[in-house]
Amino acid sequence: MPDDHAPTTLTLQAGVETLTVTGARPGAHLEVREAAGRSVVTVVADAKGHAHVSFVPESPRVVTDLEDLVEIVGSGETLAPGEYVVHDHSSGAPPRVHGPVRVLAVEDVPDPGEYDQVLDAGFGYLRTRDGTLLSAMVRFPDEGLYGPPPWPTVVEYSGYGPSNPAVASPGQLLANLLGFATVGVNMRGTGCSGGVFDVFSPAQAADGYDVVETVARQPWVLHGRPGMVGLSYPGISQLFVAATAPPSLAAITPLSVIDDLWRQQWPGGTYNSGFTRAWLAQRDAETKVGGMAWDQARIDAGDEVAAANQAIRSLTLDFERFGRALQDFRPALGARRVADLVHRIRVPVYLSGSWQDEQTGSRFAMMLERFQAAPHVVFTLFNGHHPDGFSPMMATRWFEFLSFHVARRVPVVPDLVRAVAPAAFAEHFGYTATLEADRFAHLVDDFPTALARYQAEPPVRVLFESGTVADVPGAPGHRYEVQLGAFPPPDVVPTRWWLAPGAALATEPPATEGADRYRDDPDAGDESYALTDHFDDFLQPSVPLEWTRFADECTAAYETEPLAEAVTVMGQGHVELWLCPGSADTSVQATLTEVRPDGRELRVQSGWHRPVHRREDEERSDHLRVDYTFAPEDREALVPGSWLRFRIPFMPVAHVFRPGSRLRLTLSTPGRDQPFWCFDNPAEDGVSHLVGRGGAHASSLVLPAWAGLEHPEDHPDADAVRGQPSRPAHPLRNVEA
Repeated sequence: MPDDHAPTTLTLQAGVETLTVTGARPGAHLEVREAAGRSVVTVVADAKGHAHVSFVPESPRVVTDLEDLVEIVGSGETLAPGEYVVHDHSSGAPPRVHGPVRVLAVEDVPDPGEYDQVLDAGFGYLRTRDGTLLSAMVRFPDEGLYGPPPWPTVVEYSGYGPSNPAVASPGQLLANLLGFATVGVNMRGTGCSGGVFDVFSPAQAADGYDVVETVARQPWVLHGRPGMVGLSYPGISQLFVAATAPPSLAAITPLSVIDDLWRQQWPGGTYNSGFTRAWLAQRDAETKVGGMAWDQARIDAGDEVAAANQAIRSLTLDFERFGRALQDFRPALGARRVADLVHRIRVPVYLSGSWQDEQTGSRFAMMLERFQAAPHVVFTLFNGHHPDGFSPMMATRWFEFLSFHVARRVPVVPDLVRAVAPAAFAEHFGYTATLEADRFAHLVDDFPTALARYQAEPPVRVLFESGTVADVPGAPGHRYEVQLGAFPPPDVVPTRWWLAPGAALATEPPATEGADRYRDDPDAGDESYALTDHFDDFLQPSVPLEWTRFADECTAAYETEPLAEAVTVMGQGHVELWLCPGSADTSVQATLTEVRPDGRELRVQSGWHRPVHRREDEERSDHLRVDYTFAPEDREALVPGSWLRFRIPFMPVAHVFRPGSRLRLTLSTPGRDQPFWCFDNPAEDGVSHLVGRGGAHASSLVLPAWAGLEHPEDHPDADAVRGQPSRPAHPLRNVEA
């Protein structure tokens, strides 16, 4: 047991919107005050004598546990930059005063001389503006193939294992192979890095700024301007870092990203108990002492810096519990909503993502229009899986972008790399593929002309029906594409189908009013269709799955007549729903599928909404797009038996429905129709709801139809379309109310 009366050496470390206390007596009440005297918050030192402040309440109070912190986030704000002191009330009366120290803002950058640190090949550490040491792994390209330094350089920055000296990430491996030096850096509180981990915090963004500026000053970095690479977590982190505007940053390449962590965790207002819960739980496990195994191995081998850095890991928050408790979106979470930050990015951006991404979904496409300040953007959008940003159909275009904007040379893949690529792709993606031909090789000695032609290309590529062209069905590779000036195209037309009697979707509203009844499915939320929990399995051409069905009485489903003409959907649609709920709280899932002439039902996209969240976000909603505030003041219980109207937004998508196919819409309890996502639904056994059709309660499906696409006339193989499983289409049997 600790001795509460033992002498202590209390230390304050002020960071970016954070204050960390070490060396206090366990259980000590530590009152944080502004230097001018106003009390801000009192925190309690943990069993190791540590405490950490990043959120503060509206009015002073004592914070003792996670529940207190959740309440603070609900009504409080982040710790504001400025001078603070800490009153240690364990030392008797009067309390001992420590400080002052100055809490920093993201904009408080240090003297440039602070970045004159030395990094060399191998494992090491770099220092951020608040003195925290982050672990870094530097890898140089093959000098025999690419010559001596300097080399074009890219940074990968995340809370995974980018600085793991034993294993390089796919992005670092590919960049090294193509002639780039790479620097993998672990975020604070992860791997062997110091500091307190906090998901997508302002401190992490500021650290990223410091990382870029430190790397830029290395003599082996070509042009003194590194880029950034990474898929998923290191993709998302690029957006936060670039929004801080590091002056030496050349360009970023975020792949498979999100637009907002809260909306990822609460899609439509219902807790994502599948992938997002598991992802946060994994972060909680890996940020414990030695939580990544390789970090413990370094400590065991005598890395004293790593051991010292991990001494405060007791301060790591349980983010899974924390996120689950935040049932509404709060203003204090605004700095972690990356969609609100990307307008600050002023470097070239290459971004790619898939509509059916099993991990992060496709909400990223809703923020593409916000990159107004970026001087050049390249967006590549496709059907498929989360890892596909590094697939054979994407790798060469990624290299092109980095060559133009980081290396500043015409992209030409070396013959040796082309020779080894098929075997590497076969090992990772389960099929043999070659790299795309060099598109600018004829201009290898004329970089300005090549760059001008590259930048003159339309910024958006939409790839269709990936999985249907390779020798192995389901392997990444698109059948056709369209290039656009924006996504969605500005000339998409809102096209409406009305829910009608006989499970029909009609082009005209029904003449008479009616309703269909569906029952809650309490089991649906636990059902996802992937039969694997190994993320790497989604690299392969096919994924083991079982797409389970709802009982007929648990859905209200509708479909069109066979289409006479093709319908191309491009963007975010929605369901305008009139619902008569049978309970005071419910969530509704809308799933859009294609019923093909061959009798197969192909999954296209889903969307969700929990209508206790009543108010749409006017800035982000229009005749097609729908988003909600999810603010606590806009939450209102439903009145069972009373009709209400709301819109269920689909995730963005691009898909062609060919002549002879039918559009099918299924309304249900959330679940079953996603590969990884599960839902903690407010569902009750035996409760049913009415779906209105016609008259005063005319529900409808609204999709963004686009007439500008040329495409093959024949349907692709239903079992090959990547990320879009199919099954035999069963007839619809609605329960009429």
